Amino acid sequence: MRHLLLAATALIAAAPLAAQSVDRQTVNRIIDQGTNQSQVMQMAQHMTDVIGPRLTNSPQMREAEAWAQARFREMGLKNVRAEGFDFGRGWSIERSSVRMTTPRPIQLRAIPIAWTPATNGALTAPIVVAPMSEEEDFAKYRGTLAGKIVLVTHPGQPSDPTEPAFKRLSGEDLSKLDNFQQPTHDPEAANRRLERLDFAKRRDAFLKAEGAVAWAQMARRDGGLLHGEGYLFKREDTPALPAVEIAQEDYRRLTRLVRLGKAPTLEIVSDVTFHDEDPMAYNIIADIPGTDPDAGYVMAGAHYDSWVGGDGAVDNAAGSAVVMEAARILTAIGARPKRTIRFVLWNGEEQGLHGSFAYVTKYLASRPPETDPAKAQLDQYYTWGSRWPITPKPGFDDLAAYFNLDNGSGRIRGIYAENNPAVVPIFKEWLAPFASMDASTVAIRRTGGTDHVFMQQIGAPGYQFIQDPLDYGARAHHTSIDTYDRLRAEDMRQNAIIMASFLLNAANADKALPRPPLPQRPVPTDPFAWPKDDD
Repeated sequence: MRHLLLAATALIAAAPLAAQSVDRQTVNRIIDQGTNQSQVMQMAQHMTDVIGPRLTNSPQMREAEAWAQARFREMGLKNVRAEGFDFGRGWSIERSSVRMTTPRPIQLRAIPIAWTPATNGALTAPIVVAPMSEEEDFAKYRGTLAGKIVLVTHPGQPSDPTEPAFKRLSGEDLSKLDNFQQPTHDPEAANRRLERLDFAKRRDAFLKAEGAVAWAQMARRDGGLLHGEGYLFKREDTPALPAVEIAQEDYRRLTRLVRLGKAPTLEIVSDVTFHDEDPMAYNIIADIPGTDPDAGYVMAGAHYDSWVGGDGAVDNAAGSAVVMEAARILTAIGARPKRTIRFVLWNGEEQGLHGSFAYVTKYLASRPPETDPAKAQLDQYYTWGSRWPITPKPGFDDLAAYFNLDNGSGRIRGIYAENNPAVVPIFKEWLAPFASMDASTVAIRRTGGTDHVFMQQIGAPGYQFIQDPLDYGARAHHTSIDTYDRLRAEDMRQNAIIMASFLLNAANADKALPRPPLPQRPVPTDPFAWPKDDD
């Protein structure tokens, strides 16, 4: 019994010491600034209502780049700069319209697909339904497309929603995230993905050769939502034909009329402009200098670019405004961190994480060039993750931690440890002051699809926060309703408070966050797998 009492006494005595690594008095000041003096919604509103959609290299993005630098300077940050990397063309929509003119007039819900050319006035032509998802489909329609607007998506059947569109994570949802997922490595699957990358270019060339005058695809969500995503932003890849995306309900109506033998005629007006003044895209970077020039830096980031269907509110003015608000909070409380705290608004994320990739390859690590001639024709980020070995650059160890926010405006519920068990107890301690704000989960699993990915690929300490999804994935992500109304102010204030606190903890920690090992070439997860039919 005496031993148990001594052990309990030792645990009680040790508990306050452990908690002292989080300066809770500073947390109080961060919370006060992040609630009573918050500017996060004002910044988000300017990005969305005033500037609008921020497609990479568009005039709106150029305006956004200048505005963010000016705001960072007003906050008192140092070394504010726009750091360029080669991207491609800008593109913007002046106006657009798609109408069915026969067998009866109807205004359709539609949007031009990004980086497709203008119609140069009204383009009127009959439609033909010719679904094409792979190159083998071309032969079915050869000789039938001349003078037509080609509907290239199979209409399928409408689906009924089975889950609520708006959701917050339950305790059960959060517990399921704490699940270690072993990495898998299938070299043949990677090759199959690469072979499909240039299908859009091959389809455009086929339609042009067959004499089609334009093409249309069906929106991938129902409810009248539109997206307008397109990826041929390099000047040499510019499509030959105008193209639009049509809402599911309108698209299916067109295909039903075709089945009845009443093939509709469409009128398309796509008044769009290419912007080639500067092919460089720019990450916006600003610092709070550290007091120890040899201690390295910690960093927060969010992607600043968006698609053009809406105003890019939840994706990702929300994360960008939170990053800027965290910077404002820390300068307002007079933070003097040991390590420099860096804030980055990434560009070109929507087309393939181009901005963060440029940063990683410039400052953190390199890989050898691609030796396969076919793959060497692709943008290097497609194959970068499969080229070995990784060679750290002199600045590799300077990055002590990176925190990313890119899952909408939902409140932070915790953080992903990215398969690094060594950071779990540290993150739990850093989250402890925010348990009453619903943020307490540290989930071991890895995440992907956003700007910490290339950092994780080279063993750099990049992390993504867990957020309530709200209606991000169900309705808002990349869609025409991604406007300021989708943002939740209370959640975004909480996000900025936690972001600021994590940055300051990481900047002032005695030791940098423990890193995973430098990745080495993995062996196939299943060395005895039999090739699939399409390998």
